[in-house]
Amino acid sequence: MKKFIPLFAAMAFAVTIASAGTPPQTGTILSQTSVICGEKKAKKQSFNLLCQQYVVRSGSTDYTVQVPKPEDKTLIPLNTAVEFKLDKSKMKLKANGKSFEFTVISQTAVNAAPATVPPATAAQNQQ
Repeated sequence: MKKFIPLFAAMAFAVTIASAGTPPQTGTILSQTSVICGEKKAKKQSFNLLCQQYVVRSGSTDYTVQVPKPEDKTLIPLNTAVEFKLDKSKMKLKANGKSFEFTVISQTAVNAAPATVPPATAAQNQQ
């Protein structure tokens, strides 16, 4: 019985740490486009279903995310500050007090500004 109490306390502590998880990241909605994400057939005609696809910038990373279901037609305005958590290929995002879930399509590094050539070096190259 005496060995059970420290073991139980250690397990409770481990569960508390594991449930804390990672803190949410902050970002900004950079762009929104509509992409074809399915097809619907009705009366011998087929219609393309459109889903919203967003680019979310967080620090030096751009995430391209897409609504998993074409039925969700809520639009998030550009330049909206958002909080999100990543879980495998899903992004749980909060914007304007509403929660959304997206599928992560891609993740890219933000390009740095191109290097500029100093004026003295440019003048020497022209000679």
